[in-house]
Amino acid sequence: PADGSVEQALMKIERDALAALLKKDIAAFGRIFADDAVVVIPDGSAQTKAQLLADVKSGDLVVESSEISDMKVRAYGDTAVVTYVTTDKGKFKGQDISGRYRWTDVFVRRGGTWQIVAGHGTPIQQPPK
Repeated sequence: PADGSVEQALMKIERDALAALLKKDIAAFGRIFADDAVVVIPDGSAQTKAQLLADVKSGDLVVESSEISDMKVRAYGDTAVVTYVTTDKGKFKGQDISGRYRWTDVFVRRGGTWQIVAGHGTPIQQPPK
């Protein structure tokens, strides 16, 4: 488990990153990711930091609204895992991607700064009726 200060710091970083994404503030959104970060997006493809930021900048990825819930932080020295759920409204390359997603972000603290080195998002399926 994370100590309170690490837990609070990482939760704030995640919330600040989401706020930057919603405002299309690419510089602020990009700061959360290490240059060598890899993110597996919900369609299953892997993206580099540069590809992810290019999608935001070009308008290929548009997140109109997003709410975070169920955030948990587990810290292991200079490495931490953050899991959470988002309820999103948005589009990716013109297709509606609105829905609920479970995210896992792996952070590493380098030079006193926490950054994501790996991330993964999975759509939460609705249970069959």
